[in-house]
Amino acid sequence: MTIFSRFLKDESGATAIEYSLIAALMASAVIIGMQTLTPQITTAFTNIGNKMTVP
Repeated sequence: MTIFSRFLKDESGATAIEYSLIAALMASAVIIGMQTLTPQITTAFTNIGNKMTVP
């Protein structure tokens, strides 16, 4: 019975789940942000590359 009550009081698993949910939310925000900004970043680097070429 003491093992079962100790298992019920243990909250380390809940903390790990909370951190993993936060990490998943942050990862999805980064992925969405990168997908949104990719065309602008590509255009900017293309423009910079075109201006740096030697005629």
